[in-house]
Amino acid sequence: MTTGKVVTRVLAVAAPAALGVMAVLFSGSLRQLPAPNETTRQPTPVRVVTLAPMPLVPRVSGYGTVAPVREWRAVARIEGEVLEIAPGLAAGDLVPEGTVLFRLDDSDLRLDLAAIDAQLSASQLKDQTVQASLDLARSDLELVQQDLARQEKLNQQGVVTQAALETTRRQELTARTKVTELTSQITLNAAEREVLSTQRAALMRSIGFAEIRAPYDLRVTDLSSDLGQYVSRGQVMMAGEGVDAVDISAQFPIGRIGPLLRQAGEGATVLDLIAKVKLPAADHSVVWPAQVMRIGEAIDERTQSTSIVVRVTDPQGQSVAGQRPPLRRNMFVEVELSAPKQQALVVPAEAVRDGAALVVSAEGTLEKRKVETGFTAGEIAVLTKGAAPGEQLVVTDPTIAVPGMAVKPVEDEARLQEVAAAALGQAPGAPVPGSGAGGGQGKKKEAAQ
Repeated sequence: MTTGKVVTRVLAVAAPAALGVMAVLFSGSLRQLPAPNETTRQPTPVRVVTLAPMPLVPRVSGYGTVAPVREWRAVARIEGEVLEIAPGLAAGDLVPEGTVLFRLDDSDLRLDLAAIDAQLSASQLKDQTVQASLDLARSDLELVQQDLARQEKLNQQGVVTQAALETTRRQELTARTKVTELTSQITLNAAEREVLSTQRAALMRSIGFAEIRAPYDLRVTDLSSDLGQYVSRGQVMMAGEGVDAVDISAQFPIGRIGPLLRQAGEGATVLDLIAKVKLPAADHSVVWPAQVMRIGEAIDERTQSTSIVVRVTDPQGQSVAGQRPPLRRNMFVEVELSAPKQQALVVPAEAVRDGAALVVSAEGTLEKRKVETGFTAGEIAVLTKGAAPGEQLVVTDPTIAVPGMAVKPVEDEARLQEVAAAALGQAPGAPVPGSGAGGGQGKKKEAAQ
């Protein structure tokens, strides 16, 4: 083995041994490890809205279909041929009050009327004849009665026999009977004329039915008779509906009506609520003012909702071509009921979950707070307990907001403006009075009420 290889092997064994000895000697000075670099975690930004009272119009929406308040059918009350019909009469036409819709043939009735008039004239002539005979009979009776009185006096004196007196009495009785018969004949003639007059009045009434007029402004919904057609009594010739007002029976969840009434004030009833009817359109929402008329008599077992009927007057007169269509039967519309405007702590509904909300504490951390809501509608809720004006309510997604974590609140002005608009029932982006919002146009606008 060469000297170089021996030296190499000695170094290979000696070097690790030397390192081990050095580690033992200096172990006292290596008892403390180097301190790691300390890092400070930055607060997590969260979106908040600062609570402050804002104008609120508490409301709830339901849906229903339009129905006319009044419906009418033209029923033939006499039989006959249709001689006349209103020009251009057809389903869908608007007909003003008093328009002559149909005129039926009443010639048979007029013939019967002429016959009764003739009988009345004959009865009056007969009365004149009987009256003349009665006058003569009364004169004859008077003469016979005078003769009978004289005969009775002479009979007492013994000048006239009893037989002659009896003969005079029979003459007086005959004359009196004739007067009675003629008087009865006149009375009977008067009774017969009364019957004829009643029959004449019935015929005149029937003749009046030959002309059928519109009882009020209406829209024709069905036309089942035409010119020249023979109709029988009781046949429906036409159907129509009034255009002066329509009713909408809308369904509302019963759990939403109670909170709305509480917001309306103590003692408020459904009839005190403000109502309006909405119809969504392509670029705007058509709105009609309405009045609450009554509450439905039953609750739907399946949906636990009740019907509330509202009325819109003169929907035809309120129509504007291209902007506001007339409310027609079976149109599906939204009915909004609202309480008077008031001030309240209105917040985004998504910020309240299971009766709790996150607020930013004075120390800049998230705090979970129990809160109570008095009213919830769509995307907004009204806080009544658990939060106060000036506090910052967190509206950030709760999956990244954990109670106790340090946060940096960032005011979400856009969301606050959306809430303010929703509180007044306005479209997003619409100017909110007193909110400092800009005047940008929303995606939708309501037609003039």
